[in-house]
Amino acid sequence: MSTILRPTSWSSILRRLPPSAATGLRTGARHSLAELYRPADLVVLGLGVMIGAGIFSVAGRQAATTAGPGVILSFMIAGIACLLACLCYAELSSTIPASGSAYTFTYVIFGEVWAWVIGLALILELQLAAAVVARAWGEIAVGALANAGVRVGDPELVADLLVLAILVILTGVVALSARVGLRALWIMVAAKLLAVGAVVVVGLPHVDPRNYGDFHVAPRPLKAAPATLLEVVVGESHAFGWFGIFSAASAIAFAYIGFDIVATAAEETVNAPRAVPKGMIRSLVVATVIYLAVALVMVGMVPYTKISVDAPLAGAFRAAGVGWMAHVIDAGALLGLTTVILVLIVGQTRVLFSMARDGLIPRGLASVSRRYHTPSRVTLVIGAVAIVLAEFVPVLTLQELVVLGTLFAFAFVAAGVIVMRRRMPHLERGFRVPLSPLVPALSLLATFWLMVNLRVLTWLWFALWMAFGLVVYLVYGRRHSLLARPAETVTARGGGGGGGRHRR
Repeated sequence: MSTILRPTSWSSILRRLPPSAATGLRTGARHSLAELYRPADLVVLGLGVMIGAGIFSVAGRQAATTAGPGVILSFMIAGIACLLACLCYAELSSTIPASGSAYTFTYVIFGEVWAWVIGLALILELQLAAAVVARAWGEIAVGALANAGVRVGDPELVADLLVLAILVILTGVVALSARVGLRALWIMVAAKLLAVGAVVVVGLPHVDPRNYGDFHVAPRPLKAAPATLLEVVVGESHAFGWFGIFSAASAIAFAYIGFDIVATAAEETVNAPRAVPKGMIRSLVVATVIYLAVALVMVGMVPYTKISVDAPLAGAFRAAGVGWMAHVIDAGALLGLTTVILVLIVGQTRVLFSMARDGLIPRGLASVSRRYHTPSRVTLVIGAVAIVLAEFVPVLTLQELVVLGTLFAFAFVAAGVIVMRRRMPHLERGFRVPLSPLVPALSLLATFWLMVNLRVLTWLWFALWMAFGLVVYLVYGRRHSLLARPAETVTARGGGGGGGRHRR
C-alpha cells in the first residue's frame, strides 16, 4: 500500500495518477470488475463495434459523392491511420490495463486536467455514437420491414418506437449480465459475418474491372463554400481527385473506430497485458480486410456515376439481377448495428465507471452490483441519455463529432507512448510499439491529417463541448477528485481491504 499526498491548490489540476494506482484497486470490492474476457472474446468485441451497417453503405456513398473508385485508396489510408493508432493503444493498454482506456493513460502520463479532457472526448465519442447508431438502426429496421412487404403505418413513429425498444433491451442486457451480453455478441457477430461473406461471394462474379479505372477521378471544384478545416486554409473545395480521396478517408474513419473500445475491457480480461494488444490489433486487421473486400465488390459492380447514394449495395445487386440480396443486406445491417450499440454501451460504461471511481464525476456511479457483478447504475444512466439523444436530437447530422472525439483521443495516446517511454521506462510492457518514436509520430501526423479534413462546424461544436466540460471540471471534478484529498490510500491490485477482484 502507498500513500498519495496532493495539495488542493490551482496547480494541482496537473497532478498525475501513479501507475500503481491506475492498475491497482483503489476503492475496494464495490468498485472492481470481474474477469470475463479471453483473447478470442476481445476480437469479437472489436468486430462487434467496427463491422456495422456502414460496411453496406459507406463505400458506395463515398465513391458516388467524394472519391470515385479511389474510395479503395481511402479505405487503405483510413485503415493505415487507425493501425498506427492501434499500435499505440496496444502499448499503453499493456502497460496500464485499466477500464478507463485513453482517459486513464492520459491521467498517468499527462495529468488530471488532460485526463478530464480526454474523458470528455470519449464521452462524446461513445455516448453520441450509441445514439447515432440507434437512430440509424430504427430507420433501417423500418426500411427492412417495407422491403419485406410489411405495412408499418407512420414510419417516423415506428422508427421512434423501435429505437426506444432496442436501447432499452441492450441497456438491460449490459446492466444485468455481462456474460449474457458476451454470448449474444458472439452469436450476432457470427451471423453478420455470414451476411458480409454472402455479399462478397455473390457479388464477386458481377464485378467488372473496368469500373475501377485507374482509381483516380479528375478533381472537380465545388461551388459550395469551403467546409472542412483544410479547405478553409486552402481557400477552395474539391470533390474527387486526391482531395476527395483524403476527405473520404476522414469520413471512412467513422467505420473503423471502435478498436479502442477493446482497451476499456482490459480490467476484465484474463492476462490483459498480452491479451488486449492482440485482441485490438487482430480485430482491426480483420475489419480492414473485410471493409476492403466489400469496397472492391461495391465499386466493381457498378460505375461510380451510377451508384445509388441512398442504398448503394442493395441497388448494385438489383442492377445485377440479384434483388434477393437486399434482404440479406437488411439483416446484416440490423445485426451489425445491434452489436455496435451493445459494445458502445459497454465501452461508455467502463469509461464513466473509471472517472467516477477517480471521483471526477459522482462516485456513486462506480458502484458495482453485488448481484450482477456489473456497474449497473452507470449503465442505466448511459442508456437513458442515449434514448433522449436518439429520440429528441438530430444526431445523424452530428456523427462527425464522434470521429473528432475519437481522433482527439488517438492524438493523446500516440503522444503518450513517446512521453511514457522517456518518463517511465522502467514500467513493464506486454507490448511495445515497433520503431518508436517513429511510429507514434506517424500516428500523430496521420491523426492530425484526418482531423483537418473534418468540417469547421464540427470543430466549433467540439470546442463548445470542451468549454462546457472544463467548467464542470473546475466546479466539481477538481474538488472531488481522489487525488485532491490530503491523503489517499491506494491498494494494489488484488491487495487487502476487501479489494480483491471477483473471480467467476
